[in-house]
Amino acid sequence: MPRTRSRGAHAAAHRAPRTAPRSGQPERETPGQGATGDGAGSGTGNANGQVGGSKLARLPRATVGKLVAVVVVLGVVSFGLVNGGTPSAEPTVQKFLLAWEQHQYKLAASLTTGRQDLVASDLDGAYQQLDAADLVLGMSRVTQHGSSARAWFTASVDLGSGGLSWQYQGSFEMRAVDGTWKVLWSPSVIVPGLRRGDRLAVLTSVPSRAPLQDSDGRPLVRPSRVIVIGVRPGQLAHPRKTAEALAGITGIGSSSQVYGQIIAAPSTSFLGLIRMSPAKYVRLRHRLAQVPGPLIVHRRMERLFDSIAPVVTGAVGTETASVLRQNGVPYRPGTTVGLSGLQQAYQRTLTGSPTIEVVLQNADGGKVRVLKKWTGSDGSAVKTTLDGRTQLAADSALARLPRSAAIVAVQSGTGRILAVASHQVGRMPAVSPLNGRYQPGQVFTIVSTAALLETGFDPRSQVPCKTENTVGNIRFTNHPRETGLGAQPPFSVDFAHACGTAFAGLFQQLTPSELTSAAKRFGIGASWQLRVDSYSGTIGAPQGYGQIAATAIGADGVRVSPLDMALAAGLVQSGGWHVPELVTGQATAPGLAAAGRPFSSSVIQSLRKLMRAAVRHGAAKAADLHGRPVFGQVGSSPLGQDAKGLRTSWFVGYQGKIAFAVVELTRSPATSAAPLAGTFLRDLRSGS
Repeated sequence: MPRTRSRGAHAAAHRAPRTAPRSGQPERETPGQGATGDGAGSGTGNANGQVGGSKLARLPRATVGKLVAVVVVLGVVSFGLVNGGTPSAEPTVQKFLLAWEQHQYKLAASLTTGRQDLVASDLDGAYQQLDAADLVLGMSRVTQHGSSARAWFTASVDLGSGGLSWQYQGSFEMRAVDGTWKVLWSPSVIVPGLRRGDRLAVLTSVPSRAPLQDSDGRPLVRPSRVIVIGVRPGQLAHPRKTAEALAGITGIGSSSQVYGQIIAAPSTSFLGLIRMSPAKYVRLRHRLAQVPGPLIVHRRMERLFDSIAPVVTGAVGTETASVLRQNGVPYRPGTTVGLSGLQQAYQRTLTGSPTIEVVLQNADGGKVRVLKKWTGSDGSAVKTTLDGRTQLAADSALARLPRSAAIVAVQSGTGRILAVASHQVGRMPAVSPLNGRYQPGQVFTIVSTAALLETGFDPRSQVPCKTENTVGNIRFTNHPRETGLGAQPPFSVDFAHACGTAFAGLFQQLTPSELTSAAKRFGIGASWQLRVDSYSGTIGAPQGYGQIAATAIGADGVRVSPLDMALAAGLVQSGGWHVPELVTGQATAPGLAAAGRPFSSSVIQSLRKLMRAAVRHGAAKAADLHGRPVFGQVGSSPLGQDAKGLRTSWFVGYQGKIAFAVVELTRSPATSAAPLAGTFLRDLRSGS
């Protein structure tokens, strides 16, 4: 909806008009100062009565000096006479434009036929509704016939914080009264067509924010309740006080800009001034009740605040967002700004640009004429790779959880991100699904087992699962303790039960290069970047048997994001690693291609069998479902030194072509993320 922007009073700084001489530049010639090219004398009008604009002929210095002396003498007798004794109108034109430009309105008014107080008021108020930061006036030409004349001028109006400049050409008539020229006053002197009671205004039409979409083109932001606070200008007894109070309480910026919106809008129509969430309105409601009004509150449904994937979409701010003021964005009702996520990354794409008009309005606020128009453009939708059905299943699974957790799902054969969800509870920290930097624990054995299998290791080999195991100078224990596996279980059983001590004792056989090479082929540390904050992981440089063993079970210097591990599960399913993609058609890693087939088919087949056994009858059994088989691995690791005993519980796996990672915060090593993984898959199957 078009809104009239008013930007307050004139700026304090003044610029000399183009009618006045400038330092370092030749003075503009006026009648009586120069000679025509044919030596016909100076200051007289030409054949059609036009004066001004003549140029000084190139004469020898001695001749010029003599001519100046003559002009000075003649000027004492008769300055700039035209047509047999009538003085030139041009000096008065210059003086009037100079006084107007430099805000010397009383002086300018004295050069007109109008009542001086009214003329001064007209000149003073003409551009206040435009918040003109600067006004530059230049005389074009003057035509003169006896005691009548017409002057043309150019005006350049800097529209202030909007960054636009409006240029137009004006003109006015003059009369010589008792040898003195006067400007015949009418408001049209200021702007052609301006009449008494009319006003200048800037109307800004802000387009609706374009949507972020899922892969099927459906909006990710759902309709939610928005509070719109506004006024009917004609009902306000003290509009300036209303603007000042509203600006002070809500923080939308300059009260003069809010006031300008109010006085420039039609008096009887509802003018929405600010939008906010219901929660924010509740916090400010009692203070808003003190605003001189009346204020009018409308409740609407808009796609603005509520997203099914807020981690990806990010937040949107309206007119009260401090980032608008910090970036110098002028106050305009309807303005939105992305504060985080894709809303911030694609701000310009989504918002487009406003249509701005400089108009003449009548006393009722009706548009009389458009003087200048800058046509804007609508924003363009941004389509993501998110799958609405998968995203809603992730949201649903997390909503019922009493702990902080996150889920990331990707399409295993492409790397397209299908769902990103995070759920925070109480005083627990949130889990960051894309940018988190967590120790993965035993789920990292998907990576280290691939390295081990490449050495020719047979998963049927017997490897004891001890309660404790010391490798190098590092002591490893199982969390939780595994019992009932037998004295010499095969490695496949150790893997199925995520036996950390068995892994630690076995993986010390790997060299650092074998381990880091496998991690690199799983995409750990790859140079990809999404348009939102994300992390591709690191493995460090393990030295010695103890560090190699710790790295192999996802401890020591290993840090990954849930997205990292979802992509790792996708590699096992598809046989190839793929660069993650979040926005359709937007490259996230120019020059970085998928790793092709980073491991042999025998290694991939062995990993699949191991991950299926972990879900079928191992520690990840709670994620198993009837029907299409589920593959995965679980793990547990301390959240960090300052986490007050919190741990990350992981499930990493896939079903069909959906690979995913689940991370849940807990204080007990016995808590498994496998049940949450199962809930997610059941909700996905049921379409929740």
